[in-house]
Amino acid sequence: MRTTFMANESNIERKWLVVDAEGKRLGRLASEVATLLRGKHKPTYTPHNDSGDNVIIINAEKIELTGNKINDKMYYRHSNYPGGLKSRNADEMRTKYPQQMLELAVKGMLPKGPLGRKMGKKLHVYKGSEHNNQAQKPEVYELRG
Repeated sequence: MRTTFMANESNIERKWLVVDAEGKRLGRLASEVATLLRGKHKPTYTPHNDSGDNVIIINAEKIELTGNKINDKMYYRHSNYPGGLKSRNADEMRTKYPQQMLELAVKGMLPKGPLGRKMGKKLHVYKGSEHNNQAQKPEVYELRG
């Protein structure tokens, strides 16, 4: 009788992948990176386990947005005090905080809860083309499309 394979911490192989965000669309990049973080690209994918790879995103400030989103898309946060709503548009986020912009997009596509937070910790976003994860010997990953 054949049994179903279940991935666990002892039989998961994690890779380090480098993704270049230059000229890529924000949502398409985020959805593919979320797939890599979850491990859905592997034949050993198990939904209740974190079997994904570590992902390094470089050139975060060169991400693209289509249409008029650069001016119209807003990012909100609240300080939990009355009148404490802060807002920024996508242009300000891309110029001043590109790492945060990409992290918000990717983490919004991960599962909510402890498992999703664990997956989100494997995401490393860098503003320029240099990153400090050379010791992990990352492989370059080409995005589809």
